[in-house]
Amino acid sequence: SPAARGPVARSRLPGPAREVPLATSPPGRCAQPWPVRYRLRSVSRTLLILKPDAVERGLVGEILERVERKGLRLVAADLRVIDEGVARRHYGEHEGKPFYEELVRFITRSPAVVAVLEGPPGAWQVLRTLMGETNPAEARPGTIRGDLAISLTENLVHGSDSEGSAGREIALFFPGLPAEEQRA
Repeated sequence: SPAARGPVARSRLPGPAREVPLATSPPGRCAQPWPVRYRLRSVSRTLLILKPDAVERGLVGEILERVERKGLRLVAADLRVIDEGVARRHYGEHEGKPFYEELVRFITRSPAVVAVLEGPPGAWQVLRTLMGETNPAEARPGTIRGDLAISLTENLVHGSDSEGSAGREIALFFPGLPAEEQRA
């Protein structure tokens, strides 16, 4: 009987319907989003910001759907107007550059979605590839920026550019979030 096998998910892949067993978690913990056979032994996390232009254009759902379809798991998310002080710390590496003030004004002008994603080691690289080149004119079709962004200054998304940046950025935007866990 299905109840004896535990929770299952129906495959959305083309072809005959298949059931895939889902992992379960101990009481008080979130259920694993990955089917048992896809559970990861170790995970890494990265930061994703859906910038104000993504929120203003109503693209949050489409972008998050692409991220989740890729296999990255949403660990934490918050819709917020980014504080100017946080924005200045976040973009500190660009301080003194001609575009710095415009960048701070843009990221703080209206709400953005700030999210932590979890995936296999190197999740930041997976996200960066999915996002595409910073300049939408150079981004490949099929990437978020290649399909949806329209200008260099309003390019919809930010993603951490290394493991170190991911740790720093997650701590800046989600200071109380526990570190990633190792999975058995």
